[in-house]
Amino acid sequence: MALFDNHGRPINYLRLAVTDRCNLRCFYCMPAEGIMYVPKKELLSYEEMERLVRILARMGISKIRITGGEPFVRRDLVSFLWRLHERPGIEDVNITTIGGLSTPYIAELKAMGIASVNLSLDTFDRQRFLEITRRDEFNRVLDCFHALLKHQIPTKINAVVMEGKNTQDIIPLTELTRQYPVSVRFIEEMPFNGEGSHYPVLVWTHRKILEVLKQQYPTIEKLPDPPASTSYNYRIPGHQGTVGIIAAFSRTFCGTCNRIRLTAQGTLKTCLYDQGVLDIKQIVRSGASDKAIRQAFEKAFRNRAKDGYEAEQRRGEQSVSESMSTIGG
Repeated sequence: MALFDNHGRPINYLRLAVTDRCNLRCFYCMPAEGIMYVPKKELLSYEEMERLVRILARMGISKIRITGGEPFVRRDLVSFLWRLHERPGIEDVNITTIGGLSTPYIAELKAMGIASVNLSLDTFDRQRFLEITRRDEFNRVLDCFHALLKHQIPTKINAVVMEGKNTQDIIPLTELTRQYPVSVRFIEEMPFNGEGSHYPVLVWTHRKILEVLKQQYPTIEKLPDPPASTSYNYRIPGHQGTVGIIAAFSRTFCGTCNRIRLTAQGTLKTCLYDQGVLDIKQIVRSGASDKAIRQAFEKAFRNRAKDGYEAEQRRGEQSVSESMSTIGG
């Protein structure tokens, strides 16, 4: 079954947050003091998530990315991943992690056939890592990186580019693609940090990031972008891996967006920039049938914003400032 929104875009990709908790305090994700975590009873249970995945799979969702917070903060995650992997209709299960807690599970992730892992790593310098994340976890993240390589799990490194924080890391991170078959992706900073925008104007746009790469690597080549890709993708001759740039703030990829999000609190987001369009947890806990839940999803998909700018406009006076940890990345 194929699922489409009101703009004719296929929807086949669910980003599912299993927790709002995280063991880091990244500058671009939340304030230094952290956020007010919701009580566990307010989070979707694994059973509720499995039910929603079953319904969405029957509607046309075939790819899932598990996010957080940090997914591995939540107990019994791996057992849940096994059940998702075995769910009819779900072809790919992927994970986004900050790495510090996931290393012990890498071998099992390989055994279950996890499609890919996105590893958040904004710098290859231990001191800058501490400054950005406010935690001294750099070596543990590196352990995760090397474990992923050892077990040959397709790996993407996600680095948020931040003025005055890590722009000097663009080239060192890109150099990882010379030695390793990984994709390093640079992401425009967004205002999902619990505070709002850190700058009057975003300086490090996707265009400026590309300029830096072209200055260092004049022979860099543009690659064809896969359908619904969020990144502009490049290859540097002689490098094993690839480089991507994600225009997350500029929002240049909205026209092909195939993603929806379920937060850990059970809120449906049909755009990263909306404030949540459906409290699916309330519907589930009210005793609704699968048919009623499916109809609620369908109604939300028929009223999806055209792009991130329209979604932000619909928020009215409520500006974008929530923590990325609460909305699932």
